[in-house]
Amino acid sequence: MKLTEAQTSGSGLSQLLGELRPELLRFLTARLGDVGEAEDLLQELWIRVSRGVAAGPVSNGRAYLYRAAQNLALDRVRERRRRAARDGEWADGQRAALPGPEPADARANAEAVLLAREEAGALAAAIAALPEAAGRAFRMHKLEGMPHAEVARALGITRSGVEKHMAVAMAHLRRTLVD
Repeated sequence: MKLTEAQTSGSGLSQLLGELRPELLRFLTARLGDVGEAEDLLQELWIRVSRGVAAGPVSNGRAYLYRAAQNLALDRVRERRRRAARDGEWADGQRAALPGPEPADARANAEAVLLAREEAGALAAAIAALPEAAGRAFRMHKLEGMPHAEVARALGITRSGVEKHMAVAMAHLRRTLVD
């Protein structure tokens, strides 16, 4: 179909833009990924067409409108990239200006402190409730850090005896702390 000069002038392009609006909206949305931005660009295209930005008569109004829409979309994508690069450089500069990462509060929260206190109290009570001989062997080995051989010499028992006392103590503590 051959368009007349009246159809391809500013008013003719505006009318053609109105007819092609749904197609152009899909076209721009596919390129930009955002309907809102596509609507903005269609509005900008309408402003340009209504002002008669075309340099003269346009032989193919449809091709002209699609090319103009494509150019607007490309400009918008380039603008996004420049903005992202600029913002990234700014953020990197801000991070570089800081002396280091912001230190996190190393203190435990109140709930963790209370739970740790309860567990420590339960463990202390369980150790206090150990049978006498097993309790002495446990305290010497686990709390004072003495090897089994030294505990055996200090208590005057065999190393095997220390291991048996430790087994009794550990079993007692497991039962007590699980309950």
